[in-house]
Amino acid sequence: MTTRERTSQKNRTREAILAGARALIERGEPVTVTAAAAESGISKATAYRYFSDPAVLTAEAGLAVEVRDYAEIVQGCDTPRDKVLAVSLYMFDLALAHEGAFRQFLARNLDCWLAEAGGEVPRRGARRVAMFRQALGDVRPALPADRLALLVGALSAATGTEAMIALTDIARLTPQAARLAVREMTEAILDRFLGAA
Repeated sequence: MTTRERTSQKNRTREAILAGARALIERGEPVTVTAAAAESGISKATAYRYFSDPAVLTAEAGLAVEVRDYAEIVQGCDTPRDKVLAVSLYMFDLALAHEGAFRQFLARNLDCWLAEAGGEVPRRGARRVAMFRQALGDVRPALPADRLALLVGALSAATGTEAMIALTDIARLTPQAARLAVREMTEAILDRFLGAA
């Protein structure tokens, strides 16, 4: 199995567990890792490799409902650059629109990390990573794998909840100015890795 196939399988497993948690939420039942695993037909041991804390699972399951499909996000975009920019701004706008929920989700992840005495960082959805990789599909052959990984990492750091917190809490930008900063950072990162277009 290739790395891409393994990543795809992990994403499907993660999404299945989240779907199980959402089904529990919709029925008003308590969300536990074991119950979400049973609901989705995943083994308990496998589910615990993805989610060790039911609070993190519940928080992410609630957020997953809000995320639009990649094809919808990039509709009308012709180039990889346009697609990346659409994903970047969508993820930032999503964080702004659901700021409280995203901050709580991040807090739950940090609490889980602290409870495990700085052990393995809890896995998070990483939807933006998958979307950036998909948006860059046409330029993948031109970039060595290590450069592509750096590009996706840089783009991921420049948007989403973490960027929102850095730009609004630390830099004290208004939401509108923060969004403009995300656009500028995304374009600068793309210029660095792909050249100015």
